[in-house]
Amino acid sequence: MKNYSEYLSHPIFKVIRSISQEEQLEVYVIGGFVRDTFLERDRKDIDIVVVGSGLDLAQKAAEKLRVKKVAFFKNFGTASFKYKDIDVEFVGARKESYQRDSRKPIVENGTLQDDQNRRDFTINAMGFSLQDHNFGELMDPFNGVNDLEKGIIRTPLDPDVTFSDDPLRMMRAIRFASQLNFKIEPKCLEAILRNSNRLEIISNERIMDELNKIILSDEPSRGFKLLYSTKLLHQFFPEMIALQGVETIDGKSHKDNFYHTLEVLDNVAGNSDNLWLRWAAIMHDIAKPPTKRFDPKVGWTFHGHEELGARMTPKIFARLKLPLDTKMRYVQKLVRLHLRPISLVKGDVTDSAVRRLLFEAGDDIDDLMTLCNADITSKNEFKVKRYRQNFELVREKLKAVEEKDRVRNFQPPIGGEEIIKTFNLGPCQEIGDIKNKIKDAILEGVIPNEYDAAYQYMLKVGKEMGLKP
Repeated sequence: MKNYSEYLSHPIFKVIRSISQEEQLEVYVIGGFVRDTFLERDRKDIDIVVVGSGLDLAQKAAEKLRVKKVAFFKNFGTASFKYKDIDVEFVGARKESYQRDSRKPIVENGTLQDDQNRRDFTINAMGFSLQDHNFGELMDPFNGVNDLEKGIIRTPLDPDVTFSDDPLRMMRAIRFASQLNFKIEPKCLEAILRNSNRLEIISNERIMDELNKIILSDEPSRGFKLLYSTKLLHQFFPEMIALQGVETIDGKSHKDNFYHTLEVLDNVAGNSDNLWLRWAAIMHDIAKPPTKRFDPKVGWTFHGHEELGARMTPKIFARLKLPLDTKMRYVQKLVRLHLRPISLVKGDVTDSAVRRLLFEAGDDIDDLMTLCNADITSKNEFKVKRYRQNFELVREKLKAVEEKDRVRNFQPPIGGEEIIKTFNLGPCQEIGDIKNKIKDAILEGVIPNEYDAAYQYMLKVGKEMGLKP
């Protein structure tokens, strides 16, 4: 049998081998480290399984490695610590049984075989021995190496039992298929479809953790198509499901906005690793179903879908347990503005329109342009080429106007205190009105973004409003 000790040169493995020999312990490294060794991927996590106490082994290993901080989770029988840049987790070999209404297992001490049986997929059930007498020997009872070579996601045991016991494994199956560009075994795929409604016992936080990993894969549309076909997406994201389908009236059809969204998402993924920019791609047309109308003269319209989409974003993020901080507001802003650069491409690019876009997008203008460029998905190659050429003109105009007028994130040179002092005002609406008129004058190019010009304009506006300095 081939030995893989050459991959176990890290000091952690040497220390555990030594402890195993001293204490006569049966110890293995199992799961992702082994899988990623064969896939030649970076390995930053090490899962150690010991037939016995994971807590005791963690303590002994930490002492030998001079690790001072160890986290013990006695209720789960696990312990972990960080050694340099590696996260190491220790657990006692165990077998699990589940109750129908919970993904939290009833845990008992077990053998290595019990522990491998409870693993989610064959490619995650492989282990390397860390014992002295067979150090580096592969433990692969379900032929996970063969599944790795063929690019297959398969469960060690009956997939219906595996997925019903812990429904999050269905999301994990699709995540691995998306990340590794693997296929899910047909029997497993059918089991996911049969058990998709079991996802209801999983918290949205756990679901989003897996979904975000799918979104961050090289070709996220692959994962979303699997989520759709297995009806997992239906369980937590009905707004996205509503995008699917084409309606035809009087021979006029609209595009399938679900598959268009996936195309935009892949286009963004090809240009950016920013998770929240990818979320903006997912959300950019989310309000098209409720705004869809048919006009016999022009065909299908989706007027105001960008504004409604921006209003829907906080509600969807809240329900999905996604962050409601600056990340949500960033996505909301891009959804609201995603048509603006497109409208500039279609028409004459005026300085005032560019100034307003720069002001509203602020430091996110480059991400907005990436999103809008990704949104050009027509099958008409000539049309796409023309749009992309016009887009470059808009980029050049943005750069030129920004250098000249400095309006990105600008604050008008005249503030509320100066308006109050100049016109001897108390709290009143006129203060805000004057500030807005100064801001609009700068954005429209009526006056330059300079103090003296803004001050004179303030006096002019005040006079028109009947105010005296």
